[in-house]
Amino acid sequence: MGEPRRRRRSPEVAEREILAAAEELLRERPFRDLTVDEVMRRTELSRPSFYVYFKDRHQLVLRVAERFGDEMMTMSARWFQGTGPGAAATFREALEGIVAVYDEHGPVLHALADAATVDPEVERTYNAIMQTFIDTITQRIEEEIAAGRVLPLDAKETARALCLMNDRYLMAALGRTRTATPETVVATLATIWTRTLYGTD
Repeated sequence: MGEPRRRRRSPEVAEREILAAAEELLRERPFRDLTVDEVMRRTELSRPSFYVYFKDRHQLVLRVAERFGDEMMTMSARWFQGTGPGAAATFREALEGIVAVYDEHGPVLHALADAATVDPEVERTYNAIMQTFIDTITQRIEEEIAAGRVLPLDAKETARALCLMNDRYLMAALGRTRTATPETVVATLATIWTRTLYGTD
């Protein structure tokens, strides 16, 4: 008997299937061990179809990284777009959303961070995502200072320090090996951020 006939998919569905297979593999192994063959074996698509959607495995991993960056930016928007004296509360809601992403995808995010240390393209994308967060949080802190809700401080360097701390701590707590519960992570980060910016829990 010949190879079973593969059912046709829309480009969007096929691309999502490949991305899902890549995420599944990154939960199990580092980026250096990821191959196109193994990714495609976890889909119902032919190996050549991979190259219809992605140039190589590096571009595939970049797309995975960008997807998570977009997801976390969506969660953060709760605080970025909030106004008024309830900003500290909306920050906690945003933080809960970000922690939920790490709780669900921690091993994959850890694999992406590892990939950034060995692949220049992944490193550039990873750093660009981080810089977007730093720039957006800098703007938000400046707005809160102007509104009198945050005492004057160096908004850019404070945003940079807090973002880098978040990245390392979330990887350590909810990455490949879990060392804390999501509830503990939210409480810890919320305390650090709100005491730093708002002087209160």
